[in-house]
Amino acid sequence: MSNVIASGVAAWQSHTWNTHSHFTIFPARDIIINMNTKDSVIAVLKKSRDYVSGEKISETLGLSRMAVNSAVKSLRADGYEITSVTNRGYLLTRSPDIINCGELSAYLPSERTEKVLCLESVDSTNNRLRSLALEGAPAGQIVIAESQTAGRGRYGRSFASPKGKGVYLSALLRPQNVTAASVMSASAWVAAAIHNAVMNAFGVRTGIKWVNDLTLGSKKLCGILTEMSIESENGHIQYMVIGAGVNVNETAEDFPEEYRSVATSLYMHTGVKLSRAKLAAEMIKSLDKLSEDIPFNKQPYLDIYRTYNVTAGKEVRLVSANENSVAYAKAIDDEFGLVVIDKDGNEKTVHSGEASVRGLYGYV
Repeated sequence: MSNVIASGVAAWQSHTWNTHSHFTIFPARDIIINMNTKDSVIAVLKKSRDYVSGEKISETLGLSRMAVNSAVKSLRADGYEITSVTNRGYLLTRSPDIINCGELSAYLPSERTEKVLCLESVDSTNNRLRSLALEGAPAGQIVIAESQTAGRGRYGRSFASPKGKGVYLSALLRPQNVTAASVMSASAWVAAAIHNAVMNAFGVRTGIKWVNDLTLGSKKLCGILTEMSIESENGHIQYMVIGAGVNVNETAEDFPEEYRSVATSLYMHTGVKLSRAKLAAEMIKSLDKLSEDIPFNKQPYLDIYRTYNVTAGKEVRLVSANENSVAYAKAIDDEFGLVVIDKDGNEKTVHSGEASVRGLYGYV
């Protein structure tokens, strides 16, 4: 488990999984459930604006003073600047830009981080979460990685995931008695939710390119990939895996050369290095709200989607296995479909999965 940043419990069970008061054990997997000592200590320090005594930390966390001292020493080695003063305790003065359960606890209730798995590297957060879903991971399970070696988007396209630069996050939903047909526009809902997360975290309003890319300055900021498992007998959803990758602190040089003309980051847009943990926490909040709303509370998501959509009103190219044509994007319909007018003046609606939309004059 050397690639795990957040706290973890490696469980090697061969049958059912069991729930305990402090952590959950799943079969043959390294699901991160409860925070480790370092995460717990950093969570306490981040929530305090003044010095916290080692004794207070020990009492709060049920740890020995030696364990607290050891955790502080390890955190300093990780890049945290922690001042210590005799008879006053510890004060956190600077944090490195990393995502772990301790960092997330500054923005989320500690119990929410119990279902967050933070990894240093993974092929794809969606791949890892899908495996955990098959093993019985609960709704709300989150996988976050510092980097992805095989990040991907729609139609199998690759998604650049440089280490320590973006937020690469996947969330598990388990809708009850919901058919696949009722959530075919889920990716558009997610785009609205992640738009909200970016705005809540940093006050930045992104554009939304149909179907589900977030944009800034006519370039791509975020890619979204939604996958689901469907019961063949009744068409009900067993689970949904929602993946989102947001470019946060990348420079142009962090992107592969072939992506530099179409990709951007929040840093490139604002000129300010931003907290990835803060954004990750807001993304979790937004996706938790979405899991409560989908598929019945559609209107707020549709309103956001229409307000910030950058595709309607432009000429676009529709690309699919059977089509490659220019059309005028007229509007977004009530089901998040793109209403277009073809070169012959005929109007039709394109739905997610039917075609890819490409801008004629740049990415959007």
